This record gives sequence, C-alpha cells and structure tokens, in this order.
Amino acid sequence: MSRINRPPISLSRLVNVGVNPHAENAHKGKTIVVVGTITDDNRLLVVPEKMSIAALRFTATARARIEKAGGECITLDQLALRAPTGANTLLLRGPKNAREAVKHFGFGPHKGKKPYVESKGRKFERARGRRRSRGFKV
Repeated sequence: MSRINRPPISLSRLVNVGVNPHAENAHKGKTIVVVGTITDDNRLLVVPEKMSIAALRFTATARARIEKAGGECITLDQLALRAPTGANTLLLRGPKNAREAVKHFGFGPHKGKKPYVESKGRKFERARGRRRSRGFKV
C-alpha cells in the first residue's frame, strides 16, 4: 500500500475519538484499528487506561506510553486472528490531505493554490497577475 494511503495518526487523536466521553458506551471495549503509524503526542498528558490499538507501526514512545497505561499494541495479523470479521473494532485513518504537496494541487488561476517558487523575495512571482499596477490581478 502506498505511503499516501497510510497517513500517521497521533495518540491524542485516538484518545479524542476512541475514548470520547460522549460516545464512551459506543466505543467501550472496542479495538481501535489504524492502517498506518501511531505517533506520540507530548501535548497529551494522560493516556487513558486499557486502550486496545491495532496498527501497522507504532513509534517507540507511543508504544511505551500505551503499554505503561495498561493498554495493548497489537499488529494487524494478531487482530485478524482475534477478530476475523472485524467485530468490535473502530477503524480510523489519519489526515490524508495534510501533506505539503496537496497545497500545490489544482490547475489554473483563481484556485488559490500555492505556486512552486524558489524563493519568496521581491523578484519571485510578485509582478503580472499578482498586482493591479502590473497589468492585471487574478
């Protein structure tokens, strides 16, 4: 699977979605499944207890924090043996369009897309098409 289709997801986002107080009963006892990497987030001060997470990869610090809180980190192979039909699982995905390259996609003027420029100085993409005093502005 391509790297674009395996976006990383942070530990804090897992906690916000999986251990959400509003949906606590709906997600209680479910295994969170991520086809990608689980990364640590040092803004998250307390990791909830007994989270069960299945993913392709875990960063070392994310795995340590989950296991220290009494949770478990399992691979997708282990998940397939445990829940072959995917019962009691919650499938999540990281932000796919958060890459820098996505800001440049889209064709033509009036799209608000980021140009590929070598610098942001005075001489680079500041003249025609950018200012009314230089012919026109889109």
